[in-house]
Amino acid sequence: MGVVVAMPRQAKPGLTLFAVCAAIVLVPVTATGASLALPDISGSLATSLSSAQWVVNAFFLTFASFMAITGSLADLAGRRRMFAAGIGVFCAAMLAAACAPSIGVLIAARAVAGIGAACVTTGGSALLAHAFEGAARTRAFGLFGTAIGLGLAFGPLAAGVLVTSLGGWRAFFGVAAVVLLPLLGVAPKLAESKDAHPAGPDWPGALTFTLGLSLFVLALVEGPELGWDSPLVLASFAGFAVLLAGFAAIERRAEHPMIDVSLFARPRFLAICAMPVLLAFGFVALLIALPAYFMAVDGLSALAAGLLLMLLTGPTLVVPVLVSSIAHRVSQRLLLVATLLLVAVGAAWLTVVHPGAAVGEIAGPLLCIGAGFGVSLAILDGAAVSSVEPARAGMAAGVFNTMRLGGESVSIAVLGSLLAAVTQSRLGSGMGPDQAGAITAKLLQGERTGGEPAAAAYTSALHVGLWTIAAVSTLGAIAVGLLTREGETA
Repeated sequence: MGVVVAMPRQAKPGLTLFAVCAAIVLVPVTATGASLALPDISGSLATSLSSAQWVVNAFFLTFASFMAITGSLADLAGRRRMFAAGIGVFCAAMLAAACAPSIGVLIAARAVAGIGAACVTTGGSALLAHAFEGAARTRAFGLFGTAIGLGLAFGPLAAGVLVTSLGGWRAFFGVAAVVLLPLLGVAPKLAESKDAHPAGPDWPGALTFTLGLSLFVLALVEGPELGWDSPLVLASFAGFAVLLAGFAAIERRAEHPMIDVSLFARPRFLAICAMPVLLAFGFVALLIALPAYFMAVDGLSALAAGLLLMLLTGPTLVVPVLVSSIAHRVSQRLLLVATLLLVAVGAAWLTVVHPGAAVGEIAGPLLCIGAGFGVSLAILDGAAVSSVEPARAGMAAGVFNTMRLGGESVSIAVLGSLLAAVTQSRLGSGMGPDQAGAITAKLLQGERTGGEPAAAAYTSALHVGLWTIAAVSTLGAIAVGLLTREGETA
């Protein structure tokens, strides 16, 4: 590990903790809350289904792709500079999004905001690691995780309030920018640090990874609209395969790789890195997909949908604290498997959902899924770092976070494509393909249209998605249990 050069400390660690947590809470708010703004965006900018999906996907895609590279740049240029630059980029991008005259500008602004979020996250976490030591560092990162949980829990509700009551989607993006601006005044007071012998960014690896992931998500998003045999879709899948192979070859030869692919030869580390990918399908993708369903099928407002989703996100505020208090007495393997099984049970249980379903009917499954994800928040980051030797902890954390965010990007695109394909197929049996495609696009953007047949088709598609999540989570629980049998860490 490189020697850290620290400039004279200008602020108490408490100020660093406040600034980082205040900034990081906005990341999940703007990431997941955007889904509740899609109907308003669609009506205002007259977008297609794929374009509307890119408002959400573009943020997750750049956020995932730039995490590792911004971490390297933070070591090189300074962690405080990276944190402050991220806030500036994020605020500017959100203001641009709020003023966007077209869907293309909005998508571009969301992509840039994802880069800013990556800078804030990597720079902020590095600042905390430098400002605290020992048990204090553990508590600081516990609060860091709590801030993320707060953003997840209240993101849909905050978006619902702003979209419904305070000026629509433009207000949502504008307020997100204004809220963070005061932190630009706090950033210069934080202590600066950098690596005295930084390895420098792995630009070839970063480029192939970003392009490959982008092509894969492009194919998944455009497939339902253009057709899976479309030249663009097929070329995107082919390009992804080539770039994935190229990325693996580059990383094996790189002196300081963005992702050390040799870590995946370790069964325990492989299992832990698979966890956030599996959970992305069972929680994050649902968090993006469910608001559109509730608005399109039940006619809920963005605010009402946000309130209903508190049943899914609320447990992320309580469960991590409870699990942390017993984690030292329960095997890590048991907690990892329990996380996936709770999501599997909740997803299968949620198939009780139907048009006009009462809150009491869906509260149980939503709470069950949220509880499963809450368990993961308490244990996964620590499990990733502890699964390798201390000298490689930083690399392990970087790989784990890249897998987590990459999994979120892919899961959102996969579930969205599945819902679109099944809904259109169900509608197509009673109408022409063009009409079915048009109604599907409106449904998945949260617009109430097509009457009972459309609601039934959308519900059927959601059931297929939920059973798929249940199956994937169950198989994942079995695989994780098998991969973590040896080298048990309590």
